Amino acid sequence: MQTADHDGVAIAYEERGRDPAGAETVVLCEGLGYGRWMWNWQADALADSYHVVLWDNRGTGESDVPEGPYTIDQLAGGLEAVLADAGVEAAHVVGASMGGMVAQRYALSYDRAGSLALLCTSPGGPDAVSTPESTLEHMFSVPDGADEREAIRYKMAPAVTDGFIEANPDLIERIVDWRLESDAPPSAREAQAAAVRAFDASDELDALDVPVLVAHGTDDRVLPVGNGELLAEAIPDAESAFVEGGSHLFFIEESERVNDLLVGFLADG
Repeated sequence: MQTADHDGVAIAYEERGRDPAGAETVVLCEGLGYGRWMWNWQADALADSYHVVLWDNRGTGESDVPEGPYTIDQLAGGLEAVLADAGVEAAHVVGASMGGMVAQRYALSYDRAGSLALLCTSPGGPDAVSTPESTLEHMFSVPDGADEREAIRYKMAPAVTDGFIEANPDLIERIVDWRLESDAPPSAREAQAAAVRAFDASDELDALDVPVLVAHGTDDRVLPVGNGELLAEAIPDAESAFVEGGSHLFFIEESERVNDLLVGFLADG
């Protein structure tokens, strides 16, 4: 594990795959509260052909946990610190959920982004489709008496398709282990949530001048698919892929489909 300094905050990251001297870099930006584990499926698929950088947002995993609230600008600054520390001059930036917001802000504010892949995310702003109240209640509260593992499974349920947790008990237990080990503590999760609530790139997206892929599940109950449609309409020449029946965590549930989309997009870009 390596760390980069961003305004006195240590941002943890790791490198996988090929030597950056001989391969293009792909950097993966994680979602709200999630650790680097969330990209295990994509990192494995990309590592044979690319130099892959995974990093923890401030407040998550092995990164420092400063007091909040945070901003998406701060998180994008953390990404810039990581790529500079790793000696990366240009990178394909892939972000999911909050990580997609970080990716948008990064490409608008810095010059290392060679392309963007925006998964299950939103441009923010007045036209963004809000997270349903029922989803928010499920994600930020737990039933009385639930233990730590039960609480994680309960909060995760709106992010996956109905029946996925029950049908994949071994995988879910591994995910619970990873989340207990590296997800953000409650204070940092709320600090990141504040960043998401304040994010708005909706009036700036026509300034993006790199290849962009927008991918979204049509049954996303966390950031509804209308947000992906807004991105695809607002970003000049964006490619789009809407996965029928896909959940918010469609990059886990539909990992082979998403990996094929990413590999094809990166090869063409």
